[in-house]
Amino acid sequence: MSTTAKLTNLQLELLQTFSYSLPDEQLIEIRQLLAQYFLDKADAEMDRLWHKNGWNENTIDDWAKGHERTPYQPKQ
Repeated sequence: MSTTAKLTNLQLELLQTFSYSLPDEQLIEIRQLLAQYFLDKADAEMDRLWHKNGWNENTIDDWAKGHERTPYQPKQ
């Protein structure tokens, strides 16, 4: 069975925009721009959740002290 991976709209846009070779320095700059873009998006979402849920420094302290993992149960 053969599956064909389809390109995302972002991949298609980047392929069309950059259909030519770039110097390595420019490629590094573009990678940094993309990384910063997604970092900013994640940061904005965290800020939104912070305010929506009323989180504060105590929340972070509680998370740090929490033990949310399922306890290990050895097989008998």
